[in-house]
This record gives sequence, C-alpha cells and structure tokens, in this order.
Amino acid sequence: MLRRIGFRECGSGRLPFLARGGEHPVLLFEARHDDLHAAVPEPAETTVPAPPVQRRTVLVAACALIDSDGRVLLARRPEGKSMAGLWEFPGGKVEPDETPEQALVRELAEELGLDVSEACLAPFAFASHGYAKFHLLMPLYVCRRWKGIPMAREGQTLAWVAADQLDRYPMPEADKPLVPLLRDLL
Repeated sequence: MLRRIGFRECGSGRLPFLARGGEHPVLLFEARHDDLHAAVPEPAETTVPAPPVQRRTVLVAACALIDSDGRVLLARRPEGKSMAGLWEFPGGKVEPDETPEQALVRELAEELGLDVSEACLAPFAFASHGYAKFHLLMPLYVCRRWKGIPMAREGQTLAWVAADQLDRYPMPEADKPLVPLLRDLL
C-alpha cells in the first residue's frame, strides 16, 4: 500500500510492539513531499455531484382499532384522494403544535365519529417511507377502547378485518410493513 501511494522502501529494522510482546522486524519506508504529490493522479474531469433530493417529512399518526373479536378496522381511501382505493389504518396528519395522540383523537372523531381518550392509545410501531414527493413518518397506535360506533364520515369505506386477512387488502407502501407486526400481536 505504501509503495502504491509513493513511498520507497529504505531498509529494515526492529521496533517494539507492546501489544505483540516485544520487538519485531519491520520494513522502513520514506517519501518526500514531491514523491507523494506525484503519486496522486489528477482527476480526468471535475464533476459536481448532484445535490441530494430534498423531500419534506410529513408526520401522520395512524391507529389500529381492534375490536373484541381481534379484528382491525381498515378504511379505504375514497376517489379523488391520492392513493384512492387503497386500504389504510385510520388517522391523519399531525398539525403544528399537536402531538400524535392529539391528532388521533381529533382525526378519529372527524373521520369515524369516535370518542377516544389519549390514555387508550398505546404506541405500537412506526413506518418510515420515502414517496416521490415527500417522506412519511407514521407512528401506529393500537386502541381497544373507544366510545361510539365507527361511521364513515369522509366518503371512505370501512372494513373490520381479521389479522390473518390484512395482507389481502391493497395498502399504501408505508402501511405494508406494519401488517406482520399486527398479525404477530393478534
């Protein structure tokens, strides 16, 4: 390696190596400043690397509502929304100065007409996924207690799904890694 970067062998000797328990033979190398500079080839052309793609991070809180039969509530995104037709866990964007738990309480009331206490939301897992225009960070909470009956209030379709059937529902890429975790839980 030293030869490749411009050093020349100039002799041999013995040096103490505490970790090896005494003196051992070594090869001695030397180089002048000009030797080292000459050994480094000039680049053929200078290219400026492209700047990394900057995508905003979107924080979305989601909830796996689990009923007494161990089924999970999924909501199908309505026509006219991005990713229409895909099934997802209910939830939504976390607003500025709002915690994920506060966002879920608000979103579950708006989307499904449910009254959920923050104390009933248990952090479970999270997804981190890069889409073309943004990066999604999504904590997933589990909830087994709420007041009310889930009703689709925003044009979505709802389905109670057994854990072993969750992977049969087409989902956004970010949601897919959460399915086996829920299946293991239930």
